[in-house]
Amino acid sequence: MPLLLADIDQENIIKKVGGSDEIKHHLKNLGFVSGSVVRIIHKQNGNIIVDMKGTRIALSTDLARKIIV
Repeated sequence: MPLLLADIDQENIIKKVGGSDEIKHHLKNLGFVSGSVVRIIHKQNGNIIVDMKGTRIALSTDLARKIIV
């Protein structure tokens, strides 16, 4: 399922990152790679804030849909 649909405060393991090569590269630079653990800490208007390895990262709806957990 896309990360966008995951529950708040639930740890999720990234299974796949989709999108164009440019989007994949951008997400990889942020640490979104297969096997990484990510937790949603806030959702608002479709945008989300996640915690990954102790760092908070804001993602747009479009980017959150590209991350499969």
